[in-house]
Amino acid sequence: MFRVPSRSHLRLAAPAALAAALAALPCALTAHPHIFVDTALRLVTDDSGRLAGLEVTWEYDELYSLLVFEDMGLDPDYDGRLTEDELAKLGGFDMHWIDGYDGDLHMTAGDGPLIPGPPRPLATEVRDGRIVTRHLRPIGPFASGVMQIRVFDPTFYTAYDLTGGIEVPDRCRVEVTRADMDEAQKTLQDELDRMESEDPEDFPEVGAVFADTVTVTCARVG
Repeated sequence: MFRVPSRSHLRLAAPAALAAALAALPCALTAHPHIFVDTALRLVTDDSGRLAGLEVTWEYDELYSLLVFEDMGLDPDYDGRLTEDELAKLGGFDMHWIDGYDGDLHMTAGDGPLIPGPPRPLATEVRDGRIVTRHLRPIGPFASGVMQIRVFDPTFYTAYDLTGGIEVPDRCRVEVTRADMDEAQKTLQDELDRMESEDPEDFPEVGAVFADTVTVTCARVG
């Protein structure tokens, strides 16, 4: 995502037009998040059958997609469809990550964190006016055991929803523990009540409490 002033977890330095458009969105503290991303996950294996990567699909909301189109001079007729040249220009727009950004992907295996490798862009398309991108994060080799995956922006400026589901190999089973939205909203409100200013820079890092937890258990290969 393009970087908006004071939001250090977004991906890119924004050209002035897009930064201004996003900054002009309602900024009341109760209005978070500002960007919505439908997410799908797919675990991929290597030739030995071990887990080797996580394919991540991001489908951006219509408003954010429109802002990107306008900023990049795409889709001038506003029909929600891009030419091949426009798609080529759009490709990889969200892969230029700022230092320290982890793709909002949080993984553990066993007793510790599982740190995926840098993203490898796979595809960019537009569906019904929404930008959809796919990238691969190397994670392996992971032979067997339990892995947990969560997708969230700690600042809750961007909201991720696992509406696209998760696909795993046959030898693995998956369980999704949904976030308790009532409890998450209560936590958010409690944190807001404790805030001493309405400076967006001081917005509490509550993204984790809104995140679903994906638990993947894989049997040993062979």
